[in-house]
Amino acid sequence: MIDASNNYCLILAGGRGRRLWPCSRETNPKQFIDFFGTGKTQLQQTYSRMAKCISKDHIYVSTNIDYIDMVTQQLPEVPREHILAEPIMRNTAPSVAWANHRISKQNPDAVLIAVPSDQLVLNEEAFTHNVCEAISFVANHDMFIAMGVTPTRPEPGYGYIQMDGHQSGNIYNVRSFTEKPDRQFAQLFMDSGEFLWNTGMFVSNVRNVKRMFSTFLPEVLRHLDQLNPNATLQEEDDYMMENFPTYPNISMETGILEKLQDVCVMKCDFGWADLGTWHGIYEALPKNDDDNVVINSDVMMENSHHNVIKLPKGLTGVVSGLNDFIIAQEGNVLLICKKEDSSALVRKYVNEVQLRKGEDYV
Repeated sequence: MIDASNNYCLILAGGRGRRLWPCSRETNPKQFIDFFGTGKTQLQQTYSRMAKCISKDHIYVSTNIDYIDMVTQQLPEVPREHILAEPIMRNTAPSVAWANHRISKQNPDAVLIAVPSDQLVLNEEAFTHNVCEAISFVANHDMFIAMGVTPTRPEPGYGYIQMDGHQSGNIYNVRSFTEKPDRQFAQLFMDSGEFLWNTGMFVSNVRNVKRMFSTFLPEVLRHLDQLNPNATLQEEDDYMMENFPTYPNISMETGILEKLQDVCVMKCDFGWADLGTWHGIYEALPKNDDDNVVINSDVMMENSHHNVIKLPKGLTGVVSGLNDFIIAQEGNVLLICKKEDSSALVRKYVNEVQLRKGEDYV
């Protein structure tokens, strides 16, 4: 029987959200926006989802120091000491390392699940079941579990995990991780039946995380423990403000999981999509009769198909004869570009606009 008091969650909410520019801006990234007009931001939706399977007083949030006020405003029930405010963006591995250190000090028997703040989960009951199964497994095994879902299309914008031998239940050993393959390889992966989409959700017990991170990441937190083994939370915060930038900018997959032998993947069935890109949103959301995705916007359309459109409140759009485009406006920027594999295009435009027009446009 697993002790639920040992279950903890880290919500990763520190990204700039540039792939959904111009609606997601550096001063107000996508995780803090009610992007779909549901009445809740993506961060709030993620918190509500996790609170169904993890005690609310065991939920932590990792974010950038620039966004701490938005986190506290949107999640007033999360104590300040449960918000890890990073002075610089360093990707997911350092974020998980810091949270694991803080949680393990509170509970050395803890099990931690790390989840991004910008995902769509269609079946929350199935999600809760999968999370509980993963937590139960790693509570008794010193292993990492990456949570994966069966691909429904050859999506080049996602990461893929190759399954190997069967471990237990819905859990399999991992043969390989592949980040964002080109479309041809994504089709081969999908056709093989051996690959799952990587949801970016990871589960392990804190002892195992600490052991693995001590091998592959710099001695930032170990040095703190040597200097001040009884550091208060405020002393830990102060130390990390100064020393967190010494971590490399590295993801959980590249920094840790690809280097390990004891990594598993759970084949989940909760229905999932990454809401971090325009084409990902198009694939995930319901379409109208002309296969357009209109996101909380007032639009008149004629002879237009396979577009994704998001306009500000109070603005009416008229679109005629347009196919396979993104049309998005927020504030001082209107974006119109081809939809397919939009991530690279949007990144390019963000950089060019930043150079030509300045920070107020990104």
